[in-house]
Amino acid sequence: MRRKADPQAEQERQYYSQQYNARASIPDHPQIFTRWQDDSALVRRTHAGLLDLPFGSSPGERLDFYPAHKANAPLLVFIHGGWWRSLDKSDFTFIVPGYRREGFNVALTNYTLAPAASIEEITRQQLRAVAWLYRNAARYEFDRERIVVAGHSAGGHLAAMMLAAQWPVWSEDLPRNLVKAGVLLSALTDLEVIRHVDFVADDLKLTDDSIPRLSPALMPQSHAAPFITGVGGLESDEFKRQNALIIERWRPNHREDVPLDGYNHLTICDAFGDPEQALFAATCALLRSI
Repeated sequence: MRRKADPQAEQERQYYSQQYNARASIPDHPQIFTRWQDDSALVRRTHAGLLDLPFGSSPGERLDFYPAHKANAPLLVFIHGGWWRSLDKSDFTFIVPGYRREGFNVALTNYTLAPAASIEEITRQQLRAVAWLYRNAARYEFDRERIVVAGHSAGGHLAAMMLAAQWPVWSEDLPRNLVKAGVLLSALTDLEVIRHVDFVADDLKLTDDSIPRLSPALMPQSHAAPFITGVGGLESDEFKRQNALIIERWRPNHREDVPLDGYNHLTICDAFGDPEQALFAATCALLRSI
């Protein structure tokens, strides 16, 4: 006998699927992605960097490192978004020049995309990436005591997980305060609602058991690391709720919620990389403060 549809469940599915379908709400998203790729390719041709450094054994575990012009400068680690299942670190090389001009090292990390990897495994890969950078700081001449992790959307989730990580449990040689600060951009921190998003549900395979382990908003920070946040003024109510939630849950260490009026879910990445924008300035101030 056919099971009757649950009207409430169907209503939730429709609501959350619409709220989180950022690309559908940005008609020119293909042009934005193309611009990012073109601008990033130009940066790779004109800026010295070490590309595809392996930090793990799987093909997805690679990072790009762009050194500062002087030794012992802080390191900004950027983790890309794309619902854990799309995009690539190379799409975001365009953010590098501004931060290097301000005197910072920049690392861009990759991960195995879902569904080939679960969010849990993707999180472990980012733990490996940040731990690898910490252990190899002397080789690449940056200050391992000043590592800041930033991320956008799903990458914002991963950056938040780095702020919640129990580093000495991960490995005894790592300090509890390995990550000194964070930048969370439209971060997905409550994964309970993501199970209702129909266009990613099959790939992400979230469960009752995994959601608490993977939701930064449901866990404390591992140490008192300051962080800043930002969400575009043109983003959906749900992305704004996610942003407000992590601010509320981690309020003692929240430093600033940068206003981003007129920006959407994608163009906030432009603001992050643009030296003329308040988000860039706030990130630089955070890097200098640690």
